[in-house]
Amino acid sequence: MIRKTRLFTPGPTPLLPAAQFAMAAADIHHRTAEFRAMFTRVLGQLKEFVGTTNDVLILASSGSGAMEASVSNLTSPGDRVLVLTAGKFGERWTGITKAFGCHVDVVEAPYGSTFTLDQIKAALKLETRVVFVQATESSTGVSHDIEAIGKLLKDEKSEALFVVDGITGLGTTHLDMDAWGIDVLIGGSQKALMIPPGLSYLAVSPRAWDRMESSYNPRYYFDLRKERKNAAKGESAYTPSVALIAAMGAALDYIAGQADGNLVEGRKKLVDNAQTCAAMTRAAATAMGFKLFAPKGREAGAATAIMAPEGTDSGTIVKGLRSKFAIIVTDGQGEMKGSLFRIAHIGFFDYMDTIAVIGALEQVAIAAKLPLPNLAFGTGLIAAQKTFAEDPTTK
Repeated sequence: MIRKTRLFTPGPTPLLPAAQFAMAAADIHHRTAEFRAMFTRVLGQLKEFVGTTNDVLILASSGSGAMEASVSNLTSPGDRVLVLTAGKFGERWTGITKAFGCHVDVVEAPYGSTFTLDQIKAALKLETRVVFVQATESSTGVSHDIEAIGKLLKDEKSEALFVVDGITGLGTTHLDMDAWGIDVLIGGSQKALMIPPGLSYLAVSPRAWDRMESSYNPRYYFDLRKERKNAAKGESAYTPSVALIAAMGAALDYIAGQADGNLVEGRKKLVDNAQTCAAMTRAAATAMGFKLFAPKGREAGAATAIMAPEGTDSGTIVKGLRSKFAIIVTDGQGEMKGSLFRIAHIGFFDYMDTIAVIGALEQVAIAAKLPLPNLAFGTGLIAAQKTFAEDPTTK
């Protein structure tokens, strides 16, 4: 039988067809009225998608570029910062802040778990200038309690800025930047927005803009003040990725179209969709006898991390899905390689995609004779179907 390649990875994610068409037609110069109109419109749409009244900027970079920009613009050498880490991308915060000469305090939780508020409170100091964290740690499938962390900083009357990597969180998790006291919220194009890698975006609070005036780490390309000044004129500071910005506009139009043109409601539907697909996958995996890696109640909507049965290698499942069905899922990262595999739900996934990957997982698991207690054709699919039927957001 034919094999149709399907991405079930937490980034890059499957591309939206309308975005691909927009890219193909985006042969316009970036210093023209036509581009300025498009860019201004996309920036306005992004504010609605993020859900903020703050300025939103676009950078021609991967999400890591926006992470670096948040460090270089908000800190000075020797500043004390706090990094909350429980996976590979939390570790990236540690690496970036050290590269810019910060004095880094770290609250570290084991892979597959999250940190407690008591741990954060104990590590928070009067001189802490910034707190860095992920909304979702896609390497482990764990979501962190961003609302509670923001409340803790407020209750402690901390002067620390709150910077959140929402690269896989935006569009899969309900986030409220303004109400939760987030000062910088970061996103990436190749995630819930369903377009190729190459753009990052940041929403920046007034407190963060004020801090930039007194910080003196080196910055040039990633100087957010330059981008803000140019964005006010409908331009970027440097040559933008015109095609990707056109694609982003098409993707945001599509999301709004899911709610009769209301982008705010469309964003909520996008998040609900990811959460439903994730819940279906978790139900199917546990019904088959797999164990989930994330603690109950802190599972991410972006991706589900599933443990390989004891004595087996998750690579067997990853390779089996690819060779038999051309389905691309991801192995564990870092110390978890070979121990778990991750199925994504972020962006352009729906009910039918989820049913397909669960059915394929049943086929691969049975063919590999994995030592699972309830392994039989239909076990996972029935659990997923029931979960979908009982989900109030699908009514």
